[in-house]
Formats: sequence, C-alpha cells, structure tokens
Amino acid sequence: METWQERLRKRSIASLEALAQRFGAEHVGEIERLKQAVENFEFRISPAMVDLIEAPDDPIWRQYVPTVQELEVRDGLVDSLDEDANSPVPNITHRYPDRALFLISPVCASYCRFCTRRRKVGDPEKIPMAQLESAFRYLGEHTEIRDVIMSGGDPLLLSDRRIDEICQRLRGIPHLEILRIGSRVPCHLPERITPELCDILRRYHPLYINTHFNHPRELTPAAVEALGRLADAGIPLGCQTVLLKGVNDDVDVMKELMQRLLAARVRPYYIYMCDQVAGAEHFRTTVEKGLDQRARGAALRDRRPGRRRQDPAAPRVRREADRQGGRAPQLRREAVPIQTGEGPDEDGDQEKGAGPGTGPRRMTRARSPGAGSSFAPCPPGGTVLALHTSKPRTRSRT
Repeated sequence: METWQERLRKRSIASLEALAQRFGAEHVGEIERLKQAVENFEFRISPAMVDLIEAPDDPIWRQYVPTVQELEVRDGLVDSLDEDANSPVPNITHRYPDRALFLISPVCASYCRFCTRRRKVGDPEKIPMAQLESAFRYLGEHTEIRDVIMSGGDPLLLSDRRIDEICQRLRGIPHLEILRIGSRVPCHLPERITPELCDILRRYHPLYINTHFNHPRELTPAAVEALGRLADAGIPLGCQTVLLKGVNDDVDVMKELMQRLLAARVRPYYIYMCDQVAGAEHFRTTVEKGLDQRARGAALRDRRPGRRRQDPAAPRVRREADRQGGRAPQLRREAVPIQTGEGPDEDGDQEKGAGPGTGPRRMTRARSPGAGSSFAPCPPGGTVLALHTSKPRTRSRT
C-alpha cells in the first residue's frame, strides 16, 4: 500500500513542465518568466489539489499555480506581519505576552501562492530544524507564555516520531497550558491523518488544530473523513479562511464553505483579508468585500429579545493591516447619520451644523485605526454606512 510520503512525492506536480504536460502549455503561460516566480517561492501542488482542478484559472488553480503577477510588487511587504522583528531566537515569534508562534517545519504539501510566510516557507535554511533547541530553551525560560502555536510550513508533514517528540518536549514545560497546530494537511493531503497520528496527538490535550479551507470544493470526502478522525480523537477543530480575489470573494461561495465546514465538525473561526504580502497582491480584495462577507454572516445570526447569539457558521472577518499590538480588529459596519458643516474635527468626527443653504446631507464614513477618516457623499435617501473596525483584542495567527 502506498504511504502518504510516497503519494506526495510521486503524484504531486512540482514543476512548470509537469504542469504544462498535465493541463496544456497554452494554459500555463510564459514558462521562462514564470521560472522567476518559482525561484522566489516554492512550487508544488499535492495530488488531492491536482485532482480538484476542473479547469485552468478555476478557484483551485488560482491558489497554487504561479503567475507573472507575482513579479509585480507595488506596495506589498516581504514580512507583512513583522514576524522577524519579534523573533528573539530562530523559529520563535513572540509578539504577545502569553503566547508564542513556534515554526517546526519548513515544508508544505501544497504551496499557496498567497502565503504570508512565503519569504521563508520551503527553505530549510530559513526555518532551521537544527536550531529547535534554542526555541525550546526560550519557551522554558519565559514563564509568561502559556499558549504555543506550532506552524511552519506544515507541522503535520513531520514524521509521527518527530511530532511525538516535539509535543512531549512542550508538555514537559510546566507553564505551557495550551498547544495549537496550524495545518492545511487535512485539505492538501488527507491521507496523512492516520489513526497512528491521531493516537499521538490525543496524548497531549488540551491540543487544538486550526486548519485552512478556502473553497467548498476542498471539502472532499477524503478531507471530511480526515477531519472526522481528528475530531474523534477529541481535538477541537477550527478553520481560518483567507478572502481571495477570484477564489472565494463571493458571499454564496463563502456561505456554502462555512456551512460545509460546520457539517464536517469544524468551527469556522476567522475570515482574513489577504495580507499585504509582496508577490500576492493580485489576491487582495477590497475592504467592502470583507464587509459583504460579514453582512452575510450577520444574516446567519439568531437574535432573540434580550440576547444575541452568533451562529457557529458565521466567522469574524479580520484585517491584519489594522493590527495595533493585539488581535486584528474585526471589520463591521453600521448606519450613522452625519451632518455636513465645518468638516471632520481632529478626532475624525463630523462637526454638527450644516453649511448655509445646503441643509443636512448624509455621508458615508470609512475609518480604520491609524488611517484617519474619509468622507464621500451618499445619494439622498441612500443607506448610510460607517465602515470601521471594532476594538482590538489579543489573538494570534498561525
């Protein structure tokens, strides 16, 4: 029987030539130019994702196939989340007092072209497995840390023995209460979620897994079965989805994804606006698209007199660019009547009183922390929206 390692090695597409052979050179584009994109960031599409591609440029294709747009950097940042500035030792990012990000694997089953960590994922020299000891030492010395998020790359591509060793070392640090794993393996390589792996993970509760699905087609029978094995091992499952142009920036697609995740025993956790990362700018959508997703989520909520309960299929929408030392603020919109007059004051609030002869007008106000406020007229009788962000709260991202 073929092992998951053999399947990944033999049946993946890992070169532009193999991609052209499978789908046709006319659909791949200028291979010579695309080689620069592949040189900038690793390329591999796992067997499960290859099988899901129905046509070139479909939502699955767009997530994994390089494009010359990756070479067009305008305002993208190499380290968009400033992780390296908060890395006291190799493989550790310590941005929040009580939690730390621990990179334990440099490789992925499939390489997402929108990857936030594309500056180092796929390069063993930039996520050095030989330097984990200094990371364990740092975690042991900093007793304020109670929550560790294992990420990479993909931690679940490590061998069973290595995963067991790392979890055992972490559980040996008394002040570490929570272990979390960020992984796309249930989506990219569901064969990896073996009963043996689940038996290992169940030893280290409380342990959580945040997986990552971006399109309802990714929830194949094999993926749902893999998620079920993890859930049966007592592991709480969440999903962090990224809002991607041409992939899932459609409220009906996102609604179906959220509902299918819940049916697969996965709690939709966040929808993230795509990060401002160099090489992935063509995936970014407008803030309004994110608000559309949140508005659809609001329609899923059950509101009763005296209480407000969020439907588990309605995740929060976040934008990392608005981070202010803690959890990325949640995008939200609400109706606000605004009177014209002298214009915004120093705090960005519209002063009361209309100008001579103008009468009251309604304006649309957009605000995000640190960005000031902007005003644009809204047609008389039109809906008045204030687009802004809610108060940040501490949170971490794999």
